[in-house]
Order: sequence, then structure tokens, then C-alpha cells
Amino acid sequence: MNLQNVEQARYYMIEQQIRPWDVSDDAVIELLTLVKREDFVPLAQKSLAFVDMAIALPGDQSMLPPRVQARLLQDAAVTSTDKVLEIGTGTGFMTAILARQSQRVISLEINPELAEMAQSNLQRAGIHNVEIRQADGSKGTLADAPFDVIVLGGSVAEVPKTLLDMLKVGGRLVGIVGEEPIMHAQTITRTSETNFTVIDKWDDNAPRLVNFPQPSAFKF
Repeated sequence: MNLQNVEQARYYMIEQQIRPWDVSDDAVIELLTLVKREDFVPLAQKSLAFVDMAIALPGDQSMLPPRVQARLLQDAAVTSTDKVLEIGTGTGFMTAILARQSQRVISLEINPELAEMAQSNLQRAGIHNVEIRQADGSKGTLADAPFDVIVLGGSVAEVPKTLLDMLKVGGRLVGIVGEEPIMHAQTITRTSETNFTVIDKWDDNAPRLVNFPQPSAFKF
């Protein structure tokens, strides 16, 4: 794919997938233009970089579709002074955009191959305010808390209190929560030391993050 075709494909991704999905934040749209998604897609799947689908990654993981990533980024509403925790680095594409928006990003990726891939991708993109750690994201990183924003790069059955407790008061967590057939993208805001507000924003399914607890199917 030559450069002109790549830019045309990026344009159509934004205009036909992302904007129609109620993504109107100019800052997010601009970063989706500037951060080259094709550079964060594994070589074997380069042709799928701008397609409206999840892309298979090592370790039975997935890169979320562009419209889903864009909507999560819009919901996160990251500002230049924010410290961000990302759970599930994947190839580092969302990490790169979060880094361009924020003061600092810590991103946890359980799969060593993906953590290494993301680190290389971010270095090539010239992004340096990110720390990639090969770690179990379900446990977060208490030593670095509190965070202004926590972003989940995949779905969970329920958000562990462990992660919510790592938010600053006024901080927010965004992610896709629930069970198939319909999951809900939620924004959970910490309103005080003990209270949180939950807003369901939109519906979509997403692959599971690894090691997050599943609710028991057993019922009395």
C-alpha cells in the first residue's frame, strides 16, 4: 500500500467508522491522524490496520477495532497534567495516544511478547513518557497510585475494587464491562474516598483482559 493509499484508508477509517460512532472530540480525531495505526499492527496484519474489526495478537489477545479505541479515548478525556494507568498495552497504539495527551502513562501488559512489541513500537514513534511493564494488569500497581485516569484495553466481567482504589478523588476509569451478548462501556468516577459513580456510555463487546476474575456462575 503506497503512502497515498494509506492516508486515504486512514481518512475513510475516521470518516466512515469513527465519526459515525459519536466520536467528535477534535483532539482525539487529530491524534488518530497523527499517530500511525499501521505502525502498531503486527506485520502479518498490516492490511487490516484500518478495518473495522479486532486484530488477533499473540497470546490469544486482540487489538480493539479503531472505533472502539477512539470512543474509549474520548470517554477518558485525558488532559496534559494527568497520570494514566493503562491495563493491557497490546501493541501500544492506545498507549501512544494516551501518552500524547497526558503527563505520564504506566501501561501493564501480561504477555511478554506484546510488552516487547509495544516498547519497540513506542520507541520508533518517538514517545518517551510511557513506562511499559510486563505485569498482571488485574492487580494494577499500588506503588504508583493514585492515578487520574485508568483505561482498560479489553473487557472485564466486573471492575475489581483493587483498581478503583487506585484512582484519585475526581479520577475516572473507562472500560467495557459485563457479559456477552451485550457489554457496556462504563465511566466510573471516584467522587470521594468511599464513593464512586458509574455511567453506562455505550454498548459493545470486546475480548477479555487476562486474569480478571469471572463472577461465579453458581446461584443458590
